[in-house]
Amino acid sequence: MKEQSVARIYAKSFLELGDDKKIQIADEMIKLTEVINKSNDLENVLFLDVFTLEEKKGIFLEVAKKLNLSQLSTEGIKYLIDEKRIGILPLIIKEIVVIDDERRGFIKGTIEGNTEHVDEALKAKIVSFLKAKIGREPTLNYVQNNNISAGYKVTVEDLQLDASLDNQLEQFKQSILSK
Repeated sequence: MKEQSVARIYAKSFLELGDDKKIQIADEMIKLTEVINKSNDLENVLFLDVFTLEEKKGIFLEVAKKLNLSQLSTEGIKYLIDEKRIGILPLIIKEIVVIDDERRGFIKGTIEGNTEHVDEALKAKIVSFLKAKIGREPTLNYVQNNNISAGYKVTVEDLQLDASLDNQLEQFKQSILSK
């Protein structure tokens, strides 16, 4: 929990500094994350303690140059390496993306159902309903959940819409038991 709070503070700082300098920090961090995720060697160098701080900074600077990262991003990550806080970089990046999405009016969520794919017309109706209800554009990913007999469960932050058969049967059962 403490790391999450620290990561959020760093993320806000990165974004505010990026705003001041007109730099799209979220885009740069997403680009960096993609490169780290594709290379186990880079991930090992940055996050394992077997490498010295100088080795980590040297490799990172090469990557930053190839990705054409801004001086702000480069210096910020060098600072994390120097302070031995590079381990929370993935959390910081996650927070940066979440905060940036919130600023842009986007919100992420999931649709769960027992079929392999969700009907696109139904998904469009759900998105439209959520946009009207919460006032922000949701980006929904579909997840197959074999524990749902029929219907769908939609979760967006702390809002959950449960239109599954299982939920309806449970509500029916509770209404009978309570009488």
